[in-house]
Amino acid sequence: MAIVTGVFQSRRQAEAAVSDLRAANIDADHVGFLTPEMTEAELEARTQVTDSERPGLGKAMGAVVGGAIGTAGGASLGAAAASLMVPGVGPLIAAGVLGAALLGVAGAATGAKAGEATEEFLGEGLPHEDLFVYEDALRRGQSVVVASVDDEDRAKEIIGRHGSLDVDELRDNWWHERRHEERVSYQTAGGNFDRDEENYRRGFQAALQPKRRGKPFDEVEQELRNSEDEGQLDSAFRQGYERGRRYQGTVVESYKA
Repeated sequence: MAIVTGVFQSRRQAEAAVSDLRAANIDADHVGFLTPEMTEAELEARTQVTDSERPGLGKAMGAVVGGAIGTAGGASLGAAAASLMVPGVGPLIAAGVLGAALLGVAGAATGAKAGEATEEFLGEGLPHEDLFVYEDALRRGQSVVVASVDDEDRAKEIIGRHGSLDVDELRDNWWHERRHEERVSYQTAGGNFDRDEENYRRGFQAALQPKRRGKPFDEVEQELRNSEDEGQLDSAFRQGYERGRRYQGTVVESYKA
């Protein structure tokens, strides 16, 4: 199966895309939905994690998705909806386990039942390398739809019909907004940004992938050597990685503040 994602300017567009995906006989369990636009009633219904701990990504997803499945009274996982707090993004509505999986907490964090239900069709297909793009979209008030499908072209046609934004363009716009600050930082340290930007950016984005977040370069170096071309792991890549790690920490802390 293929994973298809769409980013929409409005919640209404995203919901219409979800409706048409399901009308096209795509199983509800295979369609996920994330939106930051929560009503007062939806906010009041948000599941708390503990009395002493601020809701965090993993534990919040474990609590709310598990709770949604339980309260759905036997409804399909795709129909289960819950609210959660994501550091750096804020309050979200997540509909379906795919919504949780897109944020990188599928499996154990959402409970064994949910993990088993998603394992059959998720595989390694979720676009976690672009997670930061979807998070940025959610911070801007946009909505995200993700679907696991057999007919990729048909699913893309459906989400495109409802105004899905181009993910490559979103990624480039995100970098364009960061580019001046990163240029100044790199050149202040004596680097040639015009020459090294490609590798610097690759390192920056590598630090934003879920499995590497918060980890210094030395801790993930071997894993990176297994996944990246050896020649790319130069000084520019390393500096970009550490700047990306700092950026991720700043985004999370800014939300907590």
